[in-house]
Amino acid sequence: MDTMRERFVSTMSRLLDEDPRLAVVLAVIGHESFREVERRHPHRVIDVGIREQLLVGAGGGIALTGMRPIVHTFASFLVERPFEQVKLDFGHQGVGGVLVSAGGSYDWPAGGFTHMSPGDVALLDTLDGWTVHVPGHPDEAEALLRLAAKGDDRVYVRLSAQTNVRALPVTGAGFLTVREGNHGAVVAVGPMLDNVLAATEGLDTTVLYAPTVRPFDGAALRRAVGDTGPAEAVIVEPYLAGTSTAAADEALADVPHRVLGLGVGRRELRKYGEMDEHLTAHGLDVRSLRARVSGFLTGVA
Repeated sequence: MDTMRERFVSTMSRLLDEDPRLAVVLAVIGHESFREVERRHPHRVIDVGIREQLLVGAGGGIALTGMRPIVHTFASFLVERPFEQVKLDFGHQGVGGVLVSAGGSYDWPAGGFTHMSPGDVALLDTLDGWTVHVPGHPDEAEALLRLAAKGDDRVYVRLSAQTNVRALPVTGAGFLTVREGNHGAVVAVGPMLDNVLAATEGLDTTVLYAPTVRPFDGAALRRAVGDTGPAEAVIVEPYLAGTSTAAADEALADVPHRVLGLGVGRRELRKYGEMDEHLTAHGLDVRSLRARVSGFLTGVA
């Protein structure tokens, strides 16, 4: 199976052939993979060099011309480093575009903390009008990329090296119910689904799958936990723990409720290790998740 990044390249290469409105904007990273399509569309594959603020600024400028920019690099260089440009050159200017990241929270530990971005979605949450897709499989990534490319809005697509075994049908809106139970709900975001399903095997709880986290599907969460309190929900995200707890609190505001946000901790891990070791260190492995979920939800055993 190809990776999400490989699927991004193949999908965008086809879309550049199909849609003259699209342009891919890069900052060295990933440029080599677009050499072939660049020969066909030399003015719509743009490499600005190692200048991430310019990367996002160029994307915003392209959007002002009426084109649809697809801006790509590691998450830490796409959202964190040029955050002011994301805020001003897209949001303040009122234009749309697609930011497509790689690297995520811990995908390439050998790159060190400069290449890790557990706070990216939380940062975008401070801005208005961003749709956020977190696919859990390359097939889902392709479907969400195609959907994002067709629109006019502001979209962030967070690609990951971690994937689920199988793809689910994604529409770019709402959560999917993948298991039903009677005691609370666990929301698994993107590549967290397989670990959540294994961790909750045999537990009497509902599991919701969230390949799109913004807008947050509060209605689906509300249906899953019921209309009488105390409602209980656990949200398992592959980025900063607690990023979506405020959205869950808002969805459940008129019923007594408890929400547990699981994800990447704030403590920096200063040893490279491997991705699975980072998952374990943050309590996102199957064994840790089962203990944390079963310890929080009442009546699930």
